[in-house]
Amino acid sequence: MIEKMTKEHIDRVAEIEKECFSHPWSITSLENELANENSHFYVAYENGVIAGYIGMNIVIDEGYIYNVAVSEKFRKKGIGSSLVNHLVTYGKKNNLCFLTLEVRAGNLNAQSLYSKFGFIKVGERKNYYSEPAENAILMTKYF
Repeated sequence: MIEKMTKEHIDRVAEIEKECFSHPWSITSLENELANENSHFYVAYENGVIAGYIGMNIVIDEGYIYNVAVSEKFRKKGIGSSLVNHLVTYGKKNNLCFLTLEVRAGNLNAQSLYSKFGFIKVGERKNYYSEPAENAILMTKYF
C-alpha cells in the first residue's frame, strides 16, 4: 500500500534514510519538504510497517526525484517498483514532460529498476557522491 507521506511518517522515513544513504536527510529537511507545496513524498507499507519511500519536487512540468529508498529487510519484494511506478503514473496523469534522477554509478540494481520504467541514461556527474566517492548517472523518463 502506498500513501502520501505525513508528519507521522517522518521518524520512520528518517530511519530508512540513515540505513540507505551515507548522507541521510535530517528530520528537519524532511519536514521542510512536507511543507513545500511542490514536493510530493509517498511511503510504502509492508505488513503494516513503512518499508520504503519516494520523494520528488515538481518545477512547472518537470519532476525531479530526490530519493527512492527501501529498508534492506524489505528489498526484493517489489516495493521499489511500486514506488517508482507510483511517480511514473503521477507524471502521466499530471502531464509532466519528464521525471529525472541521479543514481550511483555502482548501483546497478537501481539503474535496472529505473530502466524497467523507461528511464534512460542522459548524462553523468563526475564524483557527485562521497563516502564512497562515485560518479552519478543521470537518468530521465520522458513522457
